[in-house]
Amino acid sequence: MVDESTTKNIAYFIFIISFFVMIYFIINQAKHNRKSSVEENAPKVAGSDQMSGGAKDPTAFEEPDDDALEEMAELLGENDD
Repeated sequence: MVDESTTKNIAYFIFIISFFVMIYFIINQAKHNRKSSVEENAPKVAGSDQMSGGAKDPTAFEEPDDDALEEMAELLGENDD
């Protein structure tokens, strides 16, 4: 049979190898996560994003409603009572 110290040495060797393999995978995953986070949160460059352009209902802005007229008059000071 195999000596007890030899068995311990083999087990330690396997643990050390598995430890370094785990560290390798953790570091690679951290690098991947950091890279994807930087790409997702990078500042937007003008023209790189796609915008639909235009209002959903452009006719809604042709004539102001009563609330908008009252608010504009209030801002201009025309409703001094």
